[in-house]
Amino acid sequence: MSDRHRSSPGISVVICAYTEDRWEDILAAVASVRAQAYPALETLLVVDHNQALLDRLDKEYKEVADVRVLANAGPRGLSAGRNTGIAASRGEVVAFLDDDAVAERDWLKHFASGYTDPRVMAVGGRTEPVWASGRRPAWFPEEFDWVVGCTYRGLPRGRVRVRNVLGGNASFRRSAFNAAGGFATGIGRDGDKRPLGCEETELCIRLSRARPDAVLLIDDRAVIHHRVPRAREHFRYFRTRTYAEGLSKALVSRSVGADKGLESERRYTTRVLPAGVARGLRDALLLRPGGAQRAGAIVTGVLTAAGGYLVGSVRARRGGAAFCVPPVEGAGHG
Repeated sequence: MSDRHRSSPGISVVICAYTEDRWEDILAAVASVRAQAYPALETLLVVDHNQALLDRLDKEYKEVADVRVLANAGPRGLSAGRNTGIAASRGEVVAFLDDDAVAERDWLKHFASGYTDPRVMAVGGRTEPVWASGRRPAWFPEEFDWVVGCTYRGLPRGRVRVRNVLGGNASFRRSAFNAAGGFATGIGRDGDKRPLGCEETELCIRLSRARPDAVLLIDDRAVIHHRVPRAREHFRYFRTRTYAEGLSKALVSRSVGADKGLESERRYTTRVLPAGVARGLRDALLLRPGGAQRAGAIVTGVLTAAGGYLVGSVRARRGGAAFCVPPVEGAGHG
């Protein structure tokens, strides 16, 4: 390894997988990590309670020294899978890549450059959608690209300080987990069940409370390309995901308080989305395709997310939505 890399943090990359349906995607994700200009210390493939996939990946990477295949040691779901990867990792920095995404060659280089400042506890990147149909659906507003796990219109550009990074394209200093614990279980995704999220938002807010001096960044040069399957290009999925986001935000607010839990969302709802509606209506007047539908989708998304938030808030108050924050065993070594 060159002197430049020797003086920079070692980065472990965690990829969580749960289904053989994504076999080719998983192989592509791992290959993109192994091709990085800034080499990863290791790639950890964490398999979520799927023995057939675990055995198949074990066989695939048996002779590959820098790839380790692990079983999720916690309850089913993405949060516990990530915690398993963190606990097993050796790097000073732990990065996360979705199993249906590929990273550009300089992805880790841009992450590493963010950690030259010792106050930086997390660095995220930009996630671009790869639509299964070959192009963005005309009705799908860029302001809602978070619905398909991608960077959305309204996020600041460049390398900027943020409240939270987005989990499928993110990295954290190991000491962040020592300070704040791991990803909360019971709040994030669980395979193909209702697509809840926000576990990284909750962790980032908790981290900022544990370390008030912590700096969290997004560097939009750290790019990954995230596959969007055809099923997620439909309006039905859009409604389901926005409702689930409302449920998740209610859990986050229950955990960290509505002030912090909804801080970024207030600006997004009062500034970014009205501008998106106006843009859609203007496009409709100019007879551009999809303008009216995009405006309608934004309004529907807001109302559906608000409905989910109300339902989630009632459930949380009744004690029907519990989640826990585990310490990450092993996160102190490295």
